[in-house]
Amino acid sequence: MKKAIIYSAMALATLSMSSCGDSFLLLDPAGSVSEGTLTTAEGIDMVLTGAYSSLNNMNQTGWMGYASLANYVFGDVAGADANKGSQSSDQSDFTAIEVYQFSAANSYIQGKWAGVYEAVKRCNNVIDMVGKAGDKIANPDQIIGQAEFIKGVWMFEGIRMFGAAIPYVTLEDYQSATDPQVSNVAEGGSYVYIWSQVEADLKNAAAKLPATWPNAQSGRATSWMAKAMLAKLYIYWSSPFNGKNASANHWSEAKSLLDDIINNGVDARGQKYKLADKYSDLFNNAATSDWTGESVFDVQLTISGTQTDSNAIISNPAPGSPGALGIGGWGFYQPTYEFVNSFIVDDNGLPLANYTSRAPLTTIPAGTPVTDLDTPVDPRLDYCAGRFGVPYLDYGIPTELNGWVRDYTNGGLQMNIKYQHRKSDRGSTAVATAISSNAANYHVIRFADILLMRAECAIEEGDLSTALTLINKVRARAANSFVENPAAGKVFEDKVNGKTVNGAAAHYRIGLYTSFADATAARTALEREMRAEFGMEGHRWFDIARWGTVAKVLNDYREYEGEFFPGKFGNVYNVNWVTFPIPQTEIQTAMGRIVQNENWK
Repeated sequence: MKKAIIYSAMALATLSMSSCGDSFLLLDPAGSVSEGTLTTAEGIDMVLTGAYSSLNNMNQTGWMGYASLANYVFGDVAGADANKGSQSSDQSDFTAIEVYQFSAANSYIQGKWAGVYEAVKRCNNVIDMVGKAGDKIANPDQIIGQAEFIKGVWMFEGIRMFGAAIPYVTLEDYQSATDPQVSNVAEGGSYVYIWSQVEADLKNAAAKLPATWPNAQSGRATSWMAKAMLAKLYIYWSSPFNGKNASANHWSEAKSLLDDIINNGVDARGQKYKLADKYSDLFNNAATSDWTGESVFDVQLTISGTQTDSNAIISNPAPGSPGALGIGGWGFYQPTYEFVNSFIVDDNGLPLANYTSRAPLTTIPAGTPVTDLDTPVDPRLDYCAGRFGVPYLDYGIPTELNGWVRDYTNGGLQMNIKYQHRKSDRGSTAVATAISSNAANYHVIRFADILLMRAECAIEEGDLSTALTLINKVRARAANSFVENPAAGKVFEDKVNGKTVNGAAAHYRIGLYTSFADATAARTALEREMRAEFGMEGHRWFDIARWGTVAKVLNDYREYEGEFFPGKFGNVYNVNWVTFPIPQTEIQTAMGRIVQNENWK
């Protein structure tokens, strides 16, 4: 059994907090555990465990996992990396997000909001209990630092989902009333932006937390994790994010933090940060994907007994496994044709500029899927998307529909693969029928993120040489692995190391940039690299939103993807939608204290 801090059956049974009721701020009534019991070292650790469990809170806020930090709904499906999948009639609110017909009444958006503030409530509860415990505990700052980190993570999640003008619930607010009267506007009606409050949480966490933990506790927050989250906050704060918010320039602060992380940072076990040796290692089983040196901020997952979903970062069977794997699955979450084509490369192994002028790499001309395995592609493609004709992990090679895709006329012909477990991981009786059973960690921030965020800072200050070096460093690692299938007779053209390798499942090719003509070329390279490196990891919509390109990117995507799904993508993406709307139920319940964000008025 893999040990981890995230799950404690006693803690979760005792401290389960639902998001039901008339307000997201409403505190749960006292349960059967007395305050005296909780204000001990053991009791506070139980409460803290409940706060950590929010990092994989999909079971508290929705069986589809839409409140999870993995963001497969909001980052990937809304961001054009994935189609919803399943059938068009299934989960109408999910379909609305996919086809850009969502509103403030959408239940998935409501669930995300509830997930954010449920987590904030748990963190405030930890800090409150520490204060009441007094000298009963020996390390109060360390415990508070962990709670501040988790709170900072979730408030940042709230910012990038709903904009920076959302309620910030302080400890004093939490302690003041059953229903704290927290507003997102000042007395004169102007919005109150919470960037600085979240900055303070993460700064405080960085100052209070240790750099490492004993191995048995390596799922806990560290000072380096807090610095990485703070750097990411600064980058969002400095981007054209939220459109109408006052501009800010925190690139220098982000740069300083990222340089410190690159030069001195270590993971929770004391290993200096580095890229994993192989891209494929990051999405294998726990034995290879955890603690490679690339884990800057992981959600630590575990298997216990017969669990089948609490170790699944993107929900249980919902986004799931193709039925052909023999373990069920409902056919959601399928990579788009446009996303797959974005991996096509030119003669130098660099991203092809006009990839949307090409036909999709997989078609179905006569009822049987046919995949073009000769067009050269970045080798990371087949770790991001399952394709017909390419080995699907260790389950064999999909050749006919036969349960691999539930309804290709609605979701396309690609399959989710990045977070699926291998057949070989299902060895024990206890987890033999589990949908996701290898307990590999979910990587929230990888060292590759750190390098590419630092490259973005370099581009902003005109240092294209540093940007080139960092982007190429990530690309060079991508040359270290590829999906093999000697029977296919294909080759891998490794232009990074100047060699050609036989035995590839498709024609793979990758090379390095030699120079950037200007900042525009550098930004284009960075954006393409981030999509290839982090594809199907829940990032895409958030990136194009903060860059201010979301409307153009998604409307261009609609034109391409819509050709394969007639009538599906009829709704134009509004240029103001650089955030999601604050849920209408929260605005109504708050009775004037919460005002809809400026992009959705």
